[in-house]
Amino acid sequence: MQQQLYTVPEAVNETPKTYAPGTPEREELKKEIGAARSRIADIPMYIGGKEVRTGNKTAIHPPHDLSHTLGYYHKGDAEHVKMAIDSSLEARKKWTAMPWRERAAIFLKAAALISGPYRSRINAATILGQSKTVYQSEIDAVCELADFLRYNVQYMTEIFMHQPKSTPEAWNRIEQRPLEGFVFALSPFNFTAIAGNLPTAPAMMGNVVVWKPANTQIYSASVIMEVLLEAGLPDGVINMVYVSGPVAGDVIFSHREFAGIHFTGSTEVFREIWKTTGNNIGLYRSYPRIVGETGGKDFVLAHASAKPAQVATALSRGAFEYQGQKCSAASRAYISRSVWEEVRKLMLGQISSFRIGGPEDFSNFFTAVIDEKAFTKLTRVIDKVKNDDSVTILAGGGYDKSKGYFIEPTVILTPDPCYFTMVHELFGPILTIYVFDDDKYEETLDLIDRTSFYGLTGAVFARDRHAVNLATGRLVNAAGNFYINDKPTGSVVGHQPFGGSRASGTNDKAGSVLNLYRWVSPRTIKEAFLPPEDYRYPHQDGE
Repeated sequence: MQQQLYTVPEAVNETPKTYAPGTPEREELKKEIGAARSRIADIPMYIGGKEVRTGNKTAIHPPHDLSHTLGYYHKGDAEHVKMAIDSSLEARKKWTAMPWRERAAIFLKAAALISGPYRSRINAATILGQSKTVYQSEIDAVCELADFLRYNVQYMTEIFMHQPKSTPEAWNRIEQRPLEGFVFALSPFNFTAIAGNLPTAPAMMGNVVVWKPANTQIYSASVIMEVLLEAGLPDGVINMVYVSGPVAGDVIFSHREFAGIHFTGSTEVFREIWKTTGNNIGLYRSYPRIVGETGGKDFVLAHASAKPAQVATALSRGAFEYQGQKCSAASRAYISRSVWEEVRKLMLGQISSFRIGGPEDFSNFFTAVIDEKAFTKLTRVIDKVKNDDSVTILAGGGYDKSKGYFIEPTVILTPDPCYFTMVHELFGPILTIYVFDDDKYEETLDLIDRTSFYGLTGAVFARDRHAVNLATGRLVNAAGNFYINDKPTGSVVGHQPFGGSRASGTNDKAGSVLNLYRWVSPRTIKEAFLPPEDYRYPHQDGE
C-alpha cells in the first residue's frame, strides 16, 4: 500500500443561515419541525454499533409544550454500561491502528452532513427538545458542531506535524498514541455542539468512548449518533448509553481501563468525579485524564466611559439568550452610576419587547427553561428575592408552568455587591445588577475578582483605554474568556477557544489544539544510524 503525506481541507467556520421570511431554509426547517411533531420517536441506545432497546421507556416532552410527546428513549442500567465498555475496548484494537487520515475523513464527512442534509433535522431536534430559538439552535447545533469537527481535524494534523530535532547520526520522532483504555464523555443539555464535541474530540485522536448525554438532550444526541454512523464511524468506537449518573459512575470509575473523562456540567458533580477518581487511583492502568468545563458566575462591567446602548444590549442578549442557560451567560453586572440610568432605560425597554413563547414561532426571542428541576430551583430564588425588601426587581419575577417551564426574564437591583444572587450560579434568566460610584472603579475590579469562586467569562465596556487596560490586568484570573466591549457569551471555534479555571474547570480550551493534546500520550522514538561499538570514552585513553 502506498504511503503518502496528506493535507486536510482548511477549516472554515460555518456561516449561520438567517431563516428570514421567504428564505428556503426557513421553509425547510418549518417542515422538519412539523414532521418531528407529527411522529413519535423511538430512541435506542447505541452499543457496539447496534441499536439497543430495553422497553424501559421514558417520554420526551418539549420544555415549552409539556402536553406534547416527541418520543421515548430506552433507559439502560449498569449492564449496558459494562456492555458499552467492552464494546469500546474491542473496537479499540482496530481503531487505534486506523491511519489518521481515515479517521479525519469520517469526522469531516460528519461535519458536511450536519451543515448539509442533516441541518434542518438537527436544528428541529434542538429547537423542540431543548427549547432553543432558531438562531440559538443554528449557531449551536449546526455551526459550532461543524466547526468543532473541522477545526479539530486541522488541529490533529498540527499535533502530528510537530516533531523534535534530529541530527545526521540519529532520527528523533514523536508518536502520538491514544490513551490506554476508554474515555467517558459526560455531556450537558444546553449545547448540542458540546454534546457532539465531548465524545468526538477524544475519538478523533484514536480513543474509544462511552458517552452519556444529559437526559434532556437525548432527542438531539440521537441525531448526532445517526450522523456519525452514516459518516462511517466503526462500530463500538463511540457507544451512547442512557443511564443515571451514579449508575454510570459506579461502573466506569471502578474500571481498570478508565483512561479519562471529557465533561461539561456542574462544579459539584465534577468535584465528586475528581474525588472518586483520586480515591480509586490505584485501580487504574494509568493516571486518567480529567478534562472538564463546569460552572460560571459571569460578569459585565460598565465603566463611566461606556456607551449605554452597547451595555444594555450586551445585558439583554448576554443574560437572556437561551433563557440564561449558558455557562457563559451574564448573571452579575457592575454599572457605573453616571451611565446607569440610561443603561436601565434602554435595557428595560429591550426586555419589555421580548416576544416569549415556543421556539416554533420564529418571532420569539425567549422561551422555556429546560425542566421542572430547573424551574423549581429558579422560582424559589425569585420567591426569596420577592420577600426581601433590601432589593428591587426591575423586570420580570413572574413564572408559569401550566403549559411549559416559563420564567420571565428577571432583573434584580441590589445595594449589596455580595448579595447571594451576585455570588452563586443560578443558571437561568436572572440578572443581578450593582451600581457603583464612578470613582470606585478600581475598588469594583477587586470586588469582581473576589466575589465569585468561578473564573469562566467576563466582559468590560469602556471607551477609556486606561480603564480597559486596568480591567484586563486586574481581572486576569477572573475569566478564562475575557471580552472587551462585547457580551461574555458566543465564543466561536477557532476564534475564542473556550474554558475557564478556578471552580469553572480545567481550562483545556474546547475548540483549540490544547484540548486535543489531552487525548494523546506521546511516545518519543530515537533511531541511531551510527550506534557506538565500544563502551569506552575518549577521556579514558592514557596520556
